[in-house]
Amino acid sequence: MQVIHSKDTEGITLGKAFGFVLRHLRQVQGLSQESLGFESGYHRTYISLLERGQKSPSLQTIFKLSKALRIEPAELIKHVESHVNTLLQKKESIDD
Repeated sequence: MQVIHSKDTEGITLGKAFGFVLRHLRQVQGLSQESLGFESGYHRTYISLLERGQKSPSLQTIFKLSKALRIEPAELIKHVESHVNTLLQKKESIDD
């Protein structure tokens, strides 16, 4: 199991990876930031900050967003981990 820190040495942040995944899952379900915010109990501007990687979600936030997106919290985290690993692999192939 690879340990990924909040800011990887290659400059990939988990916050940005989480935001990318959150935006993707929201768009796949056809939800606006406002509707996801309404479903999860957060304001649209907070959803926007999360999607841009300017805020990091708490565990409670991850659970609420997962419920609104109708996926398990672990599945959301798996998507983030997969995205980070993809970015790291791309970075490694560029550096080689």
